Amino acid sequence: MAEPLIELKDIYKIYHMGDEEVRANDGITLTIYKGEFVAIVGKSGSGKSTLMNIIGALDVPTEGSYYLGGEDVSDMSDDQLAVIRNKMIGFIFQQYNLLPKLNLLENVELPLLYAGVGREERRERAMESLEKVGLKEKWRNMPNQLSGGQQQRVSIARALAGDPSLILADEPTGALDSRTSREVLDFLKKINEEGNTIVMITHDNSIAVEAKRVVRIYDGKINFDGDVKDYAAII
Repeated sequence: MAEPLIELKDIYKIYHMGDEEVRANDGITLTIYKGEFVAIVGKSGSGKSTLMNIIGALDVPTEGSYYLGGEDVSDMSDDQLAVIRNKMIGFIFQQYNLLPKLNLLENVELPLLYAGVGREERRERAMESLEKVGLKEKWRNMPNQLSGGQQQRVSIARALAGDPSLILADEPTGALDSRTSREVLDFLKKINEEGNTIVMITHDNSIAVEAKRVVRIYDGKINFDGDVKDYAAII
């Protein structure tokens, strides 16, 4: 039986807008196991982005507990959250978030630099990550010399470089055409097959069904959590 990597228990995220109370997450309980590929899907305003921020240690819940790799992340300070993000989470963003003045190798090295990894090991691990996504030969290139799909592959390499416990992909195909989206999704499936745990956030059901398990958020609550085949049958 796989070990739990993510354990969310009765998570509430409550905002006050004037006299109105907004429950962006309204009592969410969710366990994700090591090695899973899970899509969290929901429309704009459903609460999925708020949940992503909590899972990604970018924010803490108003109430409830969150354990990542057995460590309680629920009420950590900003500095403690930054350490958790750097140590345990690899991020893949919709807009790639590559630094335009750094070449591909330097971009992939960044999380290792922040983690204090020595120059030689940093370079070796970054090059290995670029090789995994088929871009080793282009390591000297600047981001603006690549297509959108290639830039997203660099961001996947960057996410992998630190050997994180969790890969968190936020709308990873949102800025790509259908052919390039297919290529990126195939890469995500490949790295999941290699043992990486992936949580993918999306508003698009056609992207969500590429995962193995789907969690659907509606009005801040989970209204579906199950196998992708069962989800595909109801959409």
